[in-house]
Amino acid sequence: MSYLPDSVPLYGPEFAADPYAAYEKLRRMGPVGRVELAPGQHAYLVTDYRAALDLLHDTVTWSKDTRPWQQKQPADSPLVPMLGWRPNALFNDGKAHERYRSVITDSYALIEPHQLRRQVSTVANQLIDGFAADGEADLIGQYARRLPLLLFNSQFGADDQEGPRLEADMAGMLDSQPDKAVQANRDFVSYITELIHSKRLQRGQDLTSWFMDHPAGLTPEELASQIVLTMLAGNEPTANLIGNALEEMLSNPAYYSSLTSGALTAHDAISDVLHNDPPMANYSAHVPRHAVNFYGTWIRPHELVLVSYHAANTEPRPTAHEKTAGGDGAHLAWAAGPHSCPVKQPATLIATVAIQQLTSRLNDLELAVPRNELRWRPGGFHRALAQLPARFTPIAPNPDGVSPWTSSSPYTSTRPDRTWSPKPPACEPSGPPYR
Repeated sequence: MSYLPDSVPLYGPEFAADPYAAYEKLRRMGPVGRVELAPGQHAYLVTDYRAALDLLHDTVTWSKDTRPWQQKQPADSPLVPMLGWRPNALFNDGKAHERYRSVITDSYALIEPHQLRRQVSTVANQLIDGFAADGEADLIGQYARRLPLLLFNSQFGADDQEGPRLEADMAGMLDSQPDKAVQANRDFVSYITELIHSKRLQRGQDLTSWFMDHPAGLTPEELASQIVLTMLAGNEPTANLIGNALEEMLSNPAYYSSLTSGALTAHDAISDVLHNDPPMANYSAHVPRHAVNFYGTWIRPHELVLVSYHAANTEPRPTAHEKTAGGDGAHLAWAAGPHSCPVKQPATLIATVAIQQLTSRLNDLELAVPRNELRWRPGGFHRALAQLPARFTPIAPNPDGVSPWTSSSPYTSTRPDRTWSPKPPACEPSGPPYR
């Protein structure tokens, strides 16, 4: 593995299996460390919680416009698909950022929480019905990854049959291999272009149509970039949040009796994951507008700097916020400052309902392999399981008119004893939408 002597690699199976070791090495460098995001592709990573907050709130020193950095990257850089500038809310500052962000927030405001809950429940039950009679399932490939993909695909007015194509494109963009990332980016843009063309011919009650008709008046390029951002930001983190929370619930004995007793809930598992295994581990790309001495590290203008939500959340600090299951102390899983996630409430609702539906119907779920045999997907941006094999008592598909939430539901069983392996220590619309 080739990397600078003073840099820490954030790619490959070794990092995926044990990111804590990499973060500990980076902490010894100070609040800011040098990392290698892909072979030969370097950046700075902020691992200190206070330093991360200072960066995320300082729009004078730091810019989200990565074009000066991007101009120095090779044509086949695997980082550009995820970090390259686009005319959207993520990679712009000031008034431009506010304009783009308003398209997202205003459009999602048209989806009422009760509508979203119903949509998630419908998709969840359809997916569960697909494996409920088998007695076993990969809760990542058959559930956590498919649920947000089908949901967002529907919300954007796309064809459900295109789901596998969309999933492959987004997974490829997160890959650290140049050929996969670059080609996946091209395929994803092509997918979005086709979607926009179909909506120009016929509008619908969907996010794509609402983006197109928003008073911000997005240009064709801005529209495509905004959809690319929203789909990526909606699918990948939400899928990882569901998967990581399910892994916590099936591995931690504190949750064993909770699926039926309610001692600890899906909300508790999600809160724990947001603190200790955030679905996007390292992101928030910034570049300094001028040379800056940031927490003892000199950084030249336009060099790439990322924030490690994972490292910052889990740094050992005597006065830090509580990081216990169910604790709602401060964390950086949704970033912070003007570019914090604009739809964290819908994302949390989606993950919560997805887990509630699954554990309500299959409430004797258990891991089918020891916890230490679970594999994590390589990549420096995300914290995501490759698979989550589980077994359960087979049940018939959900019959019409029977709710899995009722006490008379047939989807009940007794949870068996299990062995727990601890983690490494953590030190809503009708009518015209806009008037």
